[in-house]
Amino acid sequence: MRLVVVGCSGSFPGPDSAASSYLVQAEDADGRTWSVLLDLGNGALGPLQRYGDPAALDLVALSHLHADHVADMAVLGVLRRYRPQGPLPPLAVHGPEGTRDRLLELTGRDPATDTGEVFDVHAWQAGTPVRVGPLEVTPVPVLHPVPAFGLRVTGPSDADPARRVTLAYTGDTDACPGLDDLATGADLLLSEAAFVEGRDDAVRGVHLTGRRAGEAAARGRSGRLVVTHVPAWNDAEAAAAEARAVYDGPVVVATPGLVLAL
Repeated sequence: MRLVVVGCSGSFPGPDSAASSYLVQAEDADGRTWSVLLDLGNGALGPLQRYGDPAALDLVALSHLHADHVADMAVLGVLRRYRPQGPLPPLAVHGPEGTRDRLLELTGRDPATDTGEVFDVHAWQAGTPVRVGPLEVTPVPVLHPVPAFGLRVTGPSDADPARRVTLAYTGDTDACPGLDDLATGADLLLSEAAFVEGRDDAVRGVHLTGRRAGEAAARGRSGRLVVTHVPAWNDAEAAAAEARAVYDGPVVVATPGLVLAL
């Protein structure tokens, strides 16, 4: 199983990165590559075409419905419906309740996207895994101003396909029991860190700081921590330093095009 960072800028696209989007891929026993996309925020469809094939996606897993995590779903629909080779079959999309209406809003309720011929939309059921080839995606409710889920993705290890490994993606959340559930035993914790210790302390229930991400990784004994969703006005290395102060495992800053094998 591999993680490819497509976009990692928090809250809005930055000068060097699109907003949130992460490609997870794994091969099955027959050598077929399966692709799950975690979120598709503003500007992310462009780099997705550099790192993967939008026509070959098997599932889009949406953590929540803020624009920096879903906005480019509208143009993904255009790509898949109007490509010269002909339209693709409906793509499975899982997200919170209200996902279908949100996608229609993004397209201006274009009748061409209101037929179910572009996306096959399903609502997450907390704790119920969705199987996609050799991958399994389990949604975990987390704490954010809108309904939101972190996602645990389990699949075959790149180094040893007989061994199962787990990527835990926080989506957007503050510290909460769901965050601890995500981090516990994860081989890699992909965690947002949009807030800064000492600056944003009065705002709770929205985002993590690097320190709170590190604390979750430490409590859960996660194997690695990748700090992501850092807004352009913040210093990503400072967020990573906050995490390293409380977590003694490897800490990496997400950058576009970063590929991590699990």
